[in-house]
Amino acid sequence: MKKILFISIGLIVIILSLSILYFSTQTRGPKAKINGKEFNLEIAKTDSEKQIGLSKYKDITQNFGMLFPFGKVNYYSFWMKDMKFSIDIIFIKSNKIITIFKNVPAPKSINEPLQIYKSSGPSDTVLEIKGGVSQKYNFQVNQAVEINY
Repeated sequence: MKKILFISIGLIVIILSLSILYFSTQTRGPKAKINGKEFNLEIAKTDSEKQIGLSKYKDITQNFGMLFPFGKVNYYSFWMKDMKFSIDIIFIKSNKIITIFKNVPAPKSINEPLQIYKSSGPSDTVLEIKGGVSQKYNFQVNQAVEINY
């Protein structure tokens, strides 16, 4: 009887611990919030990660994005090399949107010349999200972007 009680208590403790661990990891990680819409982020830190960007994915969900923090204000260029789906490219300066390229299409072939996307002014961060999401949620220039690492 004592053995069954001990095993039962042990299982309850394990289940509770796993539940707490699962739910705490669901809320962790870098996030961006624009106009009430929250995105789970992957941060492109190295030059290589920035060059590859989202092209390593076949598709992404509507609540996922890749953040490109540059650390200084400048003009940064983006392209769609090797992309497999359309994206929105959001240029940010001091936590405000300065330029949005909406629903930028993936190249139709590897031989298609790549268009370069550059903001209307200098930026310090770029956010890439699934194509069409910025229009769906009415993201606008000068809107605040809350980024939590």
